[in-house]
Amino acid sequence: METEPALLSFAALSQSTRLETFRLLVGHEPEGLAAGEIADRLAVPANTLSAHLGILSRAGLVTATRHSRSIVYRADLSQLGDLVLFLVKDCCQGRSELCQPLVAELAPCCA
Repeated sequence: METEPALLSFAALSQSTRLETFRLLVGHEPEGLAAGEIADRLAVPANTLSAHLGILSRAGLVTATRHSRSIVYRADLSQLGDLVLFLVKDCCQGRSELCQPLVAELAPCCA
């Protein structure tokens, strides 16, 4: 991942409703959630949520698929992985033992 896409992702996640939305969608992979369900769970007006989902979508963090009359949103885990790797790729200047606590912390959630 290059710097500009990373900055776009960080900017999208730097607002509380968008961060909560993204985390909610990560927790509902691979099915995703309909926009109305997201709005209900986060107690956010639908039009406000729509704007937030648009920002997350433009940053490449979420995808949308129409199912009948609803739109189902999913977190793009590939983009999330790229963002995490962007942050830690040069972790500890090649001293992997210093990054081991981070890797150990992530391992249980990814097993």
